[in-house]
Amino acid sequence: MEQIWEVLRREFVYVWYYFTVQLRQIALYYVLGIVLGSVISVFVKDRIHGLFRALGDKKLGVLGVIPASILGIASPLCMYGTIPLAASFSRSGIRDDWLAAFMMSSILLNPQLIIYSTALGPAALTIRIASCFICGCVAGILIRVFYKDKPFFDFTGFDEPHNHDTDPNLFLRLIKNIGRNIKATGLWFLVGVLLSALFQRYVPADKFAALFGKTNEGFGVLMAATIGVPLYACGGGTIPLIREWLYSGMSMGSAAAFMLTGPSTKITNLGALKIVLGMKRFLLYLAFVMLFSFVTGMVVNLIM
Repeated sequence: MEQIWEVLRREFVYVWYYFTVQLRQIALYYVLGIVLGSVISVFVKDRIHGLFRALGDKKLGVLGVIPASILGIASPLCMYGTIPLAASFSRSGIRDDWLAAFMMSSILLNPQLIIYSTALGPAALTIRIASCFICGCVAGILIRVFYKDKPFFDFTGFDEPHNHDTDPNLFLRLIKNIGRNIKATGLWFLVGVLLSALFQRYVPADKFAALFGKTNEGFGVLMAATIGVPLYACGGGTIPLIREWLYSGMSMGSAAAFMLTGPSTKITNLGALKIVLGMKRFLLYLAFVMLFSFVTGMVVNLIM
């Protein structure tokens, strides 16, 4: 029994060491992401959404998916906050293809997650931003081509989104927003750090590289796109894992595929989208994100 306890104690010390090292390396990015996300939400969010609403008065045609996708990335709202907002946009005359571009890119990325992702290095950050932007544009174009004369979304029953940032004191408004962000993401961030510590301790780097590295490109990208479905719970929580995976030999293409399928198939996002899409279009959405993620991963590996 004493030997078992000694082994457990030793393993706890190892995992705790990896946990603290990972936490020190990535905590600053988490804090900066929280603060920036709250600043944008409190002071810039209405301006971003006003710019998108103003697109309805412009005759941009298919090119409207470009600013729509950019503004979707800039929006700090989660999907449950984005859908009532999209319903409001739709009632004000915004086209479904522009809404699709806005919502798709909003699902995949936001300013807070951009800051988190700087911990992955400039190459991964650039690929993440570019692939999310392109995914939003492609989604919008597909809606324009295949649903030109019929609605794609059903926003029946959605009212104007509720605004939590209403405190008249701007400083208190910011502090409360930061508190809500920490409450929503803090636990998942620590879980991500713990998982990366367990991975570092118990998963051999050479075996992982053989599965997800460039020597096994097609299968590795497909596997990364697939594991993004059950593993992704919070953007900040996955950054420590992706960071460790890249250090352990994961190809950039596999990482790109995971970063696309993860947020797009996050259970809360899927639940929100199912409401406004219906079963047929919901299945089309899933097929699109899986195919786009796989193709993106293969292209990234080919380029790099």
